[in-house]
Amino acid sequence: MRNLMITGGAGFIGSNFTRYVLKKYPDYHAVVYDKLTYAGNLDNLKDVQNAFGDRYAFVQGDICDDEQVRQAIQEHDVDTIVNFAAETHVDRSIMEPDAFIKTDVYGTYTLLEAARELELERYHQVSTDEVYGHVPEGSSRETDPIAPRSPYAASKASGDMMVNAYHVTYDLPVTITRGANNIGPYQYPEKVVPLFTTNAIDDKPLPLYGDGLQVRDYHYVLDHCEAIDLVLHEGEIGSIYNVGTGTEMPNIEMTRLILQLLDKPEGLIQPVRDRAGHDRRYSLDVSRIRALGWEPAHSCAEAIERTVRWYVDNEWWWRPIKSGEHYQEYYRRQYEGREVN
Repeated sequence: MRNLMITGGAGFIGSNFTRYVLKKYPDYHAVVYDKLTYAGNLDNLKDVQNAFGDRYAFVQGDICDDEQVRQAIQEHDVDTIVNFAAETHVDRSIMEPDAFIKTDVYGTYTLLEAARELELERYHQVSTDEVYGHVPEGSSRETDPIAPRSPYAASKASGDMMVNAYHVTYDLPVTITRGANNIGPYQYPEKVVPLFTTNAIDDKPLPLYGDGLQVRDYHYVLDHCEAIDLVLHEGEIGSIYNVGTGTEMPNIEMTRLILQLLDKPEGLIQPVRDRAGHDRRYSLDVSRIRALGWEPAHSCAEAIERTVRWYVDNEWWWRPIKSGEHYQEYYRRQYEGREVN
């Protein structure tokens, strides 16, 4: 593996992985292939072109377009696909499930077909803990049945099943990672930690769903990048690896921690009507990837603190996004009239 096509590489996790892999491997080349939808942003890669020169290339394209995909692979002599490209926000999937099915299911199929026909060395799928559904007790293992409960989770589960089918049927060399709730630099501020952080900076209400007792594993994005790197180089072909801290915290605790870090009052917390089908708890058993020698460098609390500090220091990045018409329209549709007194 020397020439990676990082699909969705202008998004949150993809841009962090692109930067990570080019820094770590001086002989690697990375082609970022991204449609540049609302969450794809070339500002996420602003420093990469200057830092890595001809070892980095950008191609604007849709993973659902098989001709574009094949052309990019052949022009850049790609040997490995790492697929971050996806619609990922549960709230948007409830509003508009159509885009999730197209990108997360059909787009995955298109990439797998290209990898099979062009005989690539490796295909890696970046997935999510949400495919396991609500976990009332214990922790999800990679061998557990998947039970997605939102259109987003169902679309990602479908993609995972397609990846596995291509391995079993065509012997395509694949791996899958299922990550916990990633947070960190360049995460689009519709997601809860950057949303709450940036709202709190501006003394705006933090719209907390329901009672705030939903439990999540908040996992620092660069820890996830290291895990994907390890799986690519040392993981077992055809296997799935859960990636997270292995611990969780309730959303109300996460919210209070953000406010404490910013020295803001808890009166900014605004309970809102819970979203439909909201999973109460996710929990990952991460023993399989730990057996490869990986450990997260950050706890949930440390990941939140580093993320908050990044948004404090990088208003240049998020203020234009939040003031834009697209974001403002989404925010009105999502939160207007949902306040609970």
